[in-house]
Amino acid sequence: MRLILASASPRRRELLAQIGYVPDLIVSADIDETELPGEEARPLAERLARGKAAEVLPGYPGDVVLAADTVVSVGRRLLPKAEEETQARDSLKLLSGRAHRVTTGMVVAGPASEMRVRVVETRLKVRRLTDDQIDRYIGTGEWQGKAGGYGIQGAFAAHISHMVGSYSSVVGLPLYEAANCLASAFGEPR
Repeated sequence: MRLILASASPRRRELLAQIGYVPDLIVSADIDETELPGEEARPLAERLARGKAAEVLPGYPGDVVLAADTVVSVGRRLLPKAEEETQARDSLKLLSGRAHRVTTGMVVAGPASEMRVRVVETRLKVRRLTDDQIDRYIGTGEWQGKAGGYGIQGAFAAHISHMVGSYSSVVGLPLYEAANCLASAFGEPR
């Protein structure tokens, strides 16, 4: 059996390597990631991870597919994956001085059509940011394509005052859960 990563995220590849799994193939799933009206972070993260796995799995029978999606929320408000500087800036202003949640949905789908689904929520607090601090972070370019307009594994780590939960999940893949699900899928001892 091969490991197929249903994500083009270099962060997820790096995280998997940390626990000894190197994907044999990377296949980016092309699904609509638009949130449904009234959808909250947890169901959205799970639905997107399931959708990515379901899209990729039929092309690789007999293999193990890992798919994941990360959502950032403040209260019931879901923040976008920042593609433009204005999105990142707006997200950072909203996060400034506030607590928020990062929710990652993960699916490991095996050859017997088994789906191991995990949803991991981490709570974080961002210190109050000045306009100058936001400008400097925007200047790094690290925000591009990141949910909530930031990546914790870079310069923005200096602005996280408190975290409860899984650091690796905030980066993009909950490693404890991934290791257990992959071991089970490949029939390895845990």
